[in-house]
Amino acid sequence: MKYFSTNNPHLTASLREAVINGLAPDRGLYMPESIRPLSSDFYADIHQLSFHDIAFEVAKAFFGDDIPAEDLRQITADTLSFDVPLVKVANGIFSLELFHGPTLAFKDVGARFMARMLEYFIAHPVQEHQAPRGDVNVLVATSGDTGSAVANGFLGVKGIHVFVLYPKGKVSPIQECQFTTLGRNITAVEVDGVFDDCQRLVKQAFLDADLRHHLSMTSANSINVARLLPQAFYYFYAYAQLRRQQLAGKAPQGAPVISVPSGNFGNLTAGLFAHRMGLPVARFVAANNANDIFYHYLRTGDYSPKASIPTLANAMDVGDPSNFARILALYGSAHKAICKDIAGATYTDDDISTTMRRCHESTGYVLDPHGACAYEALLNHVGPAQPGIFLETAHPAKFKEKVDTILGTDISLPPRLAAFMKGVKHSEPMSSDFADFKAFLLSR
Repeated sequence: MKYFSTNNPHLTASLREAVINGLAPDRGLYMPESIRPLSSDFYADIHQLSFHDIAFEVAKAFFGDDIPAEDLRQITADTLSFDVPLVKVANGIFSLELFHGPTLAFKDVGARFMARMLEYFIAHPVQEHQAPRGDVNVLVATSGDTGSAVANGFLGVKGIHVFVLYPKGKVSPIQECQFTTLGRNITAVEVDGVFDDCQRLVKQAFLDADLRHHLSMTSANSINVARLLPQAFYYFYAYAQLRRQQLAGKAPQGAPVISVPSGNFGNLTAGLFAHRMGLPVARFVAANNANDIFYHYLRTGDYSPKASIPTLANAMDVGDPSNFARILALYGSAHKAICKDIAGATYTDDDISTTMRRCHESTGYVLDPHGACAYEALLNHVGPAQPGIFLETAHPAKFKEKVDTILGTDISLPPRLAAFMKGVKHSEPMSSDFADFKAFLLSR
């Protein structure tokens, strides 16, 4: 399958080129030229399938033209070493807990899948000149969980060095420990700025001719199709679990409303791909914190990026979401069609705190600040006899200080998080000036 640039549909690349290069030469994001619906038999039997079997079928639809089935099955198996349970929170309301991977965040699947795929392409060059020159340098900007998922997914992978750019003082202490204490082939870069500065530095690096001449570079943000597309696995598996509940009479019938905490919009975009592949979804809800650029777009049709502002839900503090370009490409820039499939919501820090307390008091369920946005948005958009799923994207212990303060609790750290906290932090200080970052990369 070919992949086209969101800036120019006539500029195409192979899967190998899209994964290794990350960003198109014209600064566009890569999109698959076609989205294949899965068969009616697949959906009829989905409740009987395992997470791995579902993911493999979805992966074949995306990548089956470019990677042999046996190799793709192995990549998928290496990626999915954990479950993603659908947990009942209230009558008809379910949480899809995406935080059971190695770093307790939803980005583990995409990061691990991309690491295995990039490793495969390095090991299987089509021609000698198509093999990367020296190490592949993976550049990733993070507002929280992306950095830890990518760093741990690529840790120790031969031939790959990862640079994690993160905004100084704007990620939680636990998130920071998950990528600044690893060493080996992982370098943390502490940028004096906000997430949008980190993302800008990454994008500029890909477009700098001097850097591209000297270094092989790619991105592990959702900019990269190999990071983005595997996140669709979650939506199919959520539906499979919901169907089991429905067949057992434990959930309302019908297609679910799915609410997604949204920052850079990679996760929601993956869900929209799943919907195009035939997955029954009544509607998506894009749940924003106070960074409400997309919410404003849905209401007015005007997309006006602006500087991000810090909130309790820090991983969603994005003022110019990259994947908005993919949503436009998916819908041919038709505002009305986008609004038909996606509703919007936006919440202040006070709203988030109130939702977390109310949910905990009424159900006993502990939300993290990001999941709280999705939970509240779902309650405001799901019908009384309609199933609803909200995505809980990270374990609440990753935001222990915030959660404990809001709920008056003392939640325990899972052993994996506690182990990270024992490590020694090491990061490279960096200004938000591209010239400084370029000089740093060339000196490595």
